[in-house]
Amino acid sequence: MSQPIQSYDLALGDRSYSSWSMRIGLLVDRFDLPVPCQFARLYTDAFPAMLAQFQPARTVPALRMPEGGVISESLAIAEELASRFPDRGLWPDAPGARATARALASEMHAGFFDLRGECPMNLRVAYAAAPVSDKVGTDLRRLERIWAAARTATASPGPWLCGDYCIADAFFAPVAARIAGYGLSVSPDAARYVQAHLADPAFQRWREQGLTEGPDQPFYRRDYATTDWPG
Repeated sequence: MSQPIQSYDLALGDRSYSSWSMRIGLLVDRFDLPVPCQFARLYTDAFPAMLAQFQPARTVPALRMPEGGVISESLAIAEELASRFPDRGLWPDAPGARATARALASEMHAGFFDLRGECPMNLRVAYAAAPVSDKVGTDLRRLERIWAAARTATASPGPWLCGDYCIADAFFAPVAARIAGYGLSVSPDAARYVQAHLADPAFQRWREQGLTEGPDQPFYRRDYATTDWPG
């Protein structure tokens, strides 16, 4: 006798700090996917206890599929969700825009290590102007370039990179949070893209829910002058 089909199950970390969790969590919310989420705080006993239910994943996000297998890595999860829910529009329909969006998400998944290392995501605090290295500046200039190129290539009429909001935008949401939260200087066009994320209802819900998840995680705190959260 065949086993009954089970539901999806998605393991995620702190909303305030786990950028990879944010990417997939936003997709679930933004596209109203029937994927229940469970959360555990990083650096607590609850986190490895949760991951033990999602073997062989080593970190979040981790997705258990209805047939029982588990996959990790945010890009693989995003691609799988797009394949399993083709009517939801996670990728653009137009082939050129879809190719551009895939390239953007792949570069985000594999790059920008200096920005990510020096400015870990922290949705609970904003800094007036954090000191950053020239390498972070190089990452920011690269972001400006690829964001502008994507909007030109796809003739995007709205605030998002490839037309309607898609996986590529979800992947850059934590980058927008870093630029805003650390007071980083970017071009006017890039700043408008950051503001689109800050004004997005799914982004705002994610941040608001994260503020209620418990005390601050000291690992993510930086000794910089603080200011009000932008937007």
